[in-house]
Amino acid sequence: MSDFLAGMVAASRRRVRSAKARIGEAELLRRASMRPAPKSLRHHASGFDVFAEFKPRSPSLGQMLAKGSRDASESGAAYASGGACAVSVVTEPTAFSGSLEALTDISGQCGLPTMRKDFLVEPYQVVEAGAHGASGVLLIARLLDAALLAEMIATAESMKLFVLVEAFDLDDLDRAVGALDDAGGAGLLGVNARDLATLAIDRSRHASLARHAPAGLRLVAESGIATRKDAARVARLGYSVALVGAALMRADDPVPLLSKMIASGRDAAAQREVAR
Repeated sequence: MSDFLAGMVAASRRRVRSAKARIGEAELLRRASMRPAPKSLRHHASGFDVFAEFKPRSPSLGQMLAKGSRDASESGAAYASGGACAVSVVTEPTAFSGSLEALTDISGQCGLPTMRKDFLVEPYQVVEAGAHGASGVLLIARLLDAALLAEMIATAESMKLFVLVEAFDLDDLDRAVGALDDAGGAGLLGVNARDLATLAIDRSRHASLARHAPAGLRLVAESGIATRKDAARVARLGYSVALVGAALMRADDPVPLLSKMIASGRDAAAQREVAR
């Protein structure tokens, strides 16, 4: 595990301990049960969608938004207007300046399903996501042994939350696929092109790992997707979803860029189907 990832895991565990000291799991479950039912994740018939991400900061790029520009709710509304399938909300507070409050705001106002993206290490955090209005969670295969990954997926399913299991290499991919198969194959399989040691992007990973993914699972391409050409590239590789963060966060107006990326991805997906 890289120093960066180990630091994120340690910080996540500290946050869980603090959260449990404030709110017990039984009370958290009660609060989650009182929220409206999670929004359903609906995929476009074309075979390509975008998860638009809200993250105030990036460890590799720094601050995403200028002070006084779009807040969480405004970003969520823009993503809905641009045609996003869902909004990924980074809640990690230390390196990404994220928050559960932003997840609550976007979940309550933008009309789209939201996904909590964080370095989740305990089922409690899945319940926490649901209690703050999320419709899904991202789980990083590398952080969780097989039993814990299965338990967290089961917790999400019990709350009717969708799951995106993220892989960075072939070992991760095998573990993620195994966990999703055991859960009935209903989740999403993510491939992240970022190197966790250097934080650099290796776009070739999208192609190399997609070749090893089983047919039938929806693939999500993560990191390194900033233009309409990038969206078309991953769609041609067989990805059903692109998760796009920095490019949309840094755009003065993310709506035109998001719309163009979706259109390009859907055109490429259609061409891929014709070529089969």
